[in-house]
Amino acid sequence: MEYETPQFFRVMRYAREADRDVVDMVSGSPDWEPPGSLREGLAEYAHADASAFQYAPSVGLRALREEIAARRGVDREQLIITNGAGEANHLAMSVGFERFPGSEILLVDPTYPYYAGRASMLGATARYVPAGEGGVPDPATVREHVSAETSVVVINTPNNPLGVTYDRETVADIAGIAAEHDALLVSDEVYDHFDYSGRFASALSVETPNRVVTNSFSKSLAITGWRVGYAVFPDREGPTGELFERARTRHMLTNVSGSRPAQAAVLHALEETGPRYYEEVRARLRDRIETFTGALEGMGATYTTPQGGFYVMARVPDVGGSFESVERLIDAVGVAGMPGEAFGESRADWIRFALVSPRVGEAAARLRSL
Repeated sequence: MEYETPQFFRVMRYAREADRDVVDMVSGSPDWEPPGSLREGLAEYAHADASAFQYAPSVGLRALREEIAARRGVDREQLIITNGAGEANHLAMSVGFERFPGSEILLVDPTYPYYAGRASMLGATARYVPAGEGGVPDPATVREHVSAETSVVVINTPNNPLGVTYDRETVADIAGIAAEHDALLVSDEVYDHFDYSGRFASALSVETPNRVVTNSFSKSLAITGWRVGYAVFPDREGPTGELFERARTRHMLTNVSGSRPAQAAVLHALEETGPRYYEEVRARLRDRIETFTGALEGMGATYTTPQGGFYVMARVPDVGGSFESVERLIDAVGVAGMPGEAFGESRADWIRFALVSPRVGEAAARLRSL
């Protein structure tokens, strides 16, 4: 799979310029309200002393790092607050590719397209491990694809686009394989609050110096535009401790620092938001999953039922999964999804639908009319 242009924008632009009403199910931007405590935190910050409007520490506000560290069971000194999970993943992949030997970055097919884009940007060869029928890569298959040329192994759990979650045994096995081959495991866990299976296990549960975990608050707090994410690097006193310093330097040269008011408001939200907020969001998404997959079942489609996240992949009868197929679907019934070919070869005839629209029921009805 090659990634040279922003593929999401191609579909979004086509949907926006269509001559009909379109239900947008392309990107993963939550349509629900963030917790009220987030707005409270931002409002309070607006009245802070002017000194609070200056540069934040380059690695992020100390109090926010301490809060995240306590929740994740790591040392504050392992954390860098980033410009969303996007920058966190870029830092992890780039410093891993620089630090570890080899010319390849190992991805799971199907994969989130930006991983492939970053591999291309870094001058790495993207090598793909098939996810298999169940959507979770078999560690034995991962081992078959890892080689002396593998520098970085990237996993995403809960997964985009398949909606599967990796259990602890799988994560530990893949982490072990990466370490055995002197490669870095990068585990993107941005959908960790959207686990419906109870299977999810963070790579932080695995003791290894060859691991970086990335995350953000974009999805969990419904603030994709705020760009507050983080990366957890290995122990700075360990054998790969220099990864933190390399990433911090790269982060400083690119951003200087992140948004101080956004970090402060996120900290307030973390301190004041209870589990009920997250439970209500998961309940909303379960209802949408049931509505949408029910429609797919009724029309004879093959589809995935998410164990986590908020995406459904489907093979829609007589439609296909190319960009042209998606454009025809927009023209025919006014429903926009992402073509499967954007995620790799294994689901190239499928379409990914993001269930982050209040119009999921309407989209389901339109698809049934095909």
